[in-house]
Amino acid sequence: MPQSSAANSSPSPLVDAQDRFIGLWGDMASSWGVPRTMAEIHAMLFVSGEESNTDEIMARLEISRGNASMTLRTLVEWGIVARRHRRGDRRDYFSAEQDVWKLFATVLRARKRREIDPLLDALRSCSLPSGQSPNATSDATSAHNERIGSMIEMVEALDVLSERLLGPTGPGSDRMESLVRELSEVEP
Repeated sequence: MPQSSAANSSPSPLVDAQDRFIGLWGDMASSWGVPRTMAEIHAMLFVSGEESNTDEIMARLEISRGNASMTLRTLVEWGIVARRHRRGDRRDYFSAEQDVWKLFATVLRARKRREIDPLLDALRSCSLPSGQSPNATSDATSAHNERIGSMIEMVEALDVLSERLLGPTGPGSDRMESLVRELSEVEP
């Protein structure tokens, strides 16, 4: 778990709450297959709402320079952390996207690229042309292709939905946020 400054033996309630969030974000990300350090750096930058340099991040999270540098590079590539240079200072400063809807959309796009697109390609490769399987009847091949086809249709529908919500011609994060808020207000 992240620590406050070593000189400060009893953290403030704010630092303690931030550390709990950082730990929670790290736990959650680990269960999703995202490296804990990556989530903790992002959480620290997000919850503080301030720019930090690599040295500050290393001290707060007690991580190595190599780990911090590689992780920050990845977070910048994902588009959820921005890098900025200050004139007269050799260090780079990093800040996290503060709009949670933009953050969600960015993460969803990255996961789609890494997971959904390859899944669709793999599912399509599971379909068989009629008569390709000499040991199976054409009925069995048709049934197989129907099952695979229905799976492809479902994943494509989710893909189209995400594109409509997140794409440049879709309603975007403002409408998605409104829709989620409306749905949360509806009584079951």
